[in-house]
Amino acid sequence: DVQLVESGGGLVQPGGSLRLSCSASGFSFSSYAMMWVRQAPGKGLEWVSGITRFPTTAYANSVKDRFTISRDNAKNTLYLQLNSLKTEDTAMYFCAKGRDFQSINEYDVRGQGTQVTVSS
Repeated sequence: DVQLVESGGGLVQPGGSLRLSCSASGFSFSSYAMMWVRQAPGKGLEWVSGITRFPTTAYANSVKDRFTISRDNAKNTLYLQLNSLKTEDTAMYFCAKGRDFQSINEYDVRGQGTQVTVSS
């Protein structure tokens, strides 16, 4: 079975940083694009960032220049570095597996999520 397990969330002050991790298993991690999506309280899912197998990366305008996505294929792990956090970044963050090697905004499996709360 495909499994995605996120970690690294927490409470941080505005301007702070966090590093999210997603441990993947049950599929050939290096062969697939991966992405992060988030859901703020009372809102729908928002695509945050994606990375292909090559890897090439893409970001939502709301997080560009503040967040960095990366992957370690040897460890089957996806990362998201969150810098200069804002209160509006408060959300549950989910790791998701792309449908193929370059699908960075369509996923077929999503993890359980890790909560990020930005508050003073």
